Amino acid sequence: MPIPDEPTPDQRDADDLAELAGRLFDMARGGHTASLVGYVRAGVPVNLTTGTGDTLVMLAAYHGHAATVAALVGLGAEVDRPNDKNQTPLAGAVFKGHDDVVETLAAAGADPDAGTPTARDAASMFGREDYAARWP
Repeated sequence: MPIPDEPTPDQRDADDLAELAGRLFDMARGGHTASLVGYVRAGVPVNLTTGTGDTLVMLAAYHGHAATVAALVGLGAEVDRPNDKNQTPLAGAVFKGHDDVVETLAAAGADPDAGTPTARDAASMFGREDYAARWP
């Protein structure tokens, strides 16, 4: 009787890593700051990205989790790193209207003119002159 194809150790490792990455991305989306920080301190890259280039900071910013954004930035995450569509976390936060995230990213030095559209352009498009007024 033939033995069914078993995944190789490398295949199992890759599957396990993909599963862990998915959980980490969900933690960022869900604002599970303490858990995410624990993983980063244990060696997960703070700029880990999805298949479309969204970083943990981008996911946390887009979903309105200022504390998670602040914690990741404190651990060295790049605030202006764009995704594959050249969108930045700051522009995403402006688009979603997450005031506290916009403040957190601005305080961390995020560039309102980075990416496409820029955060400045997004503020103008969505009538958020209050955001644009914060940037010289």
